[in-house]
Amino acid sequence: MKVPKRIQPLIEDGIVDEVIHPLMSGKEAAVFVVRCGSEIRCAKVYKEASKRSFKQAVTYQEGRKVRNSRRQRAMEKGSRFGRKQQEETWQNAEVDALYKLAAANVRVPVPYGCFDGVLLMELVTLDDGQVAPRLNDISMSAEQAIEDHYVVMQYVLRMLCAGLVHGDLSEFNVLVDDYGPVIIDLPQAVDAAANNHAERMLSRDVNNMTEYYGQYAPELLETKYDKEMWALFEEGKLTPNSQLTGYFEEDTELADVDTVMEEIKAAFAEEQERIERMSESDE
Repeated sequence: MKVPKRIQPLIEDGIVDEVIHPLMSGKEAAVFVVRCGSEIRCAKVYKEASKRSFKQAVTYQEGRKVRNSRRQRAMEKGSRFGRKQQEETWQNAEVDALYKLAAANVRVPVPYGCFDGVLLMELVTLDDGQVAPRLNDISMSAEQAIEDHYVVMQYVLRMLCAGLVHGDLSEFNVLVDDYGPVIIDLPQAVDAAANNHAERMLSRDVNNMTEYYGQYAPELLETKYDKEMWALFEEGKLTPNSQLTGYFEEDTELADVDTVMEEIKAAFAEEQERIERMSESDE
């Protein structure tokens, strides 16, 4: 097959030996199965910012900082150099998150580095060598749904303990191999402490997964892992060993109406995005 333009330099440098076939294409990137020596891996080729349709990118990038103060100032000003740095920061965010989450015992693809907009990482497969399916492509028993939902909740907890919120977690961003769920697609991962939208994004992540598994085990729809986790996180009591129950007693004080309305509007916009993603996936 024709070698994608961005992968060509990796072939010339001997990092990639062969592009075998395309795996999938989304709004943010195209993924290819490649051979690196004797290893079969995948190469995620990020689309340029002008061609990427991921909405509300600024919301996700809030709180992200770079160590070089000149680069940070340029990013804040939006200069040409700043936009280039912003793009590199967006791309590097995923590989940084993968390393951090692997260290936190979250099952994610093993990263092998990011090279000029191409992320090389493990190709997640079944024991028979077939590419692991996405969660939305499989069905399961109620027992399996309850078990896997709890596993995913543990991964979300460990992410939060590592200071990250996935920000776009759904059945489309989880693979399932012979050993359970694997979390993928993390370029939009947000800093849980520095991003003002982190709590809302955590709730959306948890609710997306609960609604999906709840199709098979409706009792899961009554759980409130998001509120339980965030309350512990805010109190500084959340640890990787925290025993979650899924139950949380709501505050009965009168809610701030303006804040509630803002959350409703944001949730509506996010649901529209989710519907668009599902439509694109079906196509």
